[in-house]
Amino acid sequence: MSDWDFLHDMHDRGYSPRQIADAAACGYNPWEWQPVDDEDLLEEVPNASPELVEVFERLVDTAVSYREITGRYLQIWGELGELFAEVRYGVRRHKPHTAGSDGKLGNDYIEVKTISPEKTNSEVQVKRAGNFNRLLVVKISEDFQFESRMLDRKKIPKGEGTHARVEWESMPGSAESGEA
Repeated sequence: MSDWDFLHDMHDRGYSPRQIADAAACGYNPWEWQPVDDEDLLEEVPNASPELVEVFERLVDTAVSYREITGRYLQIWGELGELFAEVRYGVRRHKPHTAGSDGKLGNDYIEVKTISPEKTNSEVQVKRAGNFNRLLVVKISEDFQFESRMLDRKKIPKGEGTHARVEWESMPGSAESGEA
């Protein structure tokens, strides 16, 4: 089956010549897709404001487009990870440059770390002196799928030095995953 067989299928299903031409121009049948209602998105992420969800999705779309056009990744991983935490979990972020943690979730201070698809290993470094109760690690795949795992600070490995290393695989199962 070729990439263009869907055009013949559209003809067989009774689509108009104009609709078939539009589909040929964009490379897929746009009438097969179900529209996404903003209400559906809010059900998936009940903690987030609609405006924030929209900004997050536009940033991800922009990063995807940038990658497709330039072959490079747009370097906004930390911001995407923190926005994901805010949208998915309801983390209330601190003001910019607040030391110690990135935000609060209930009574817990949350430190957010992001693993980008450019990283060669799946570990993060976190400051031992940070003022946080829980570590939220957001992992973004090459196709911009987001996964996250949360770890209580007391389960972060003890050791010397100013930073602790936490491996993705050592963290308890997936806290949340899905498309952005």
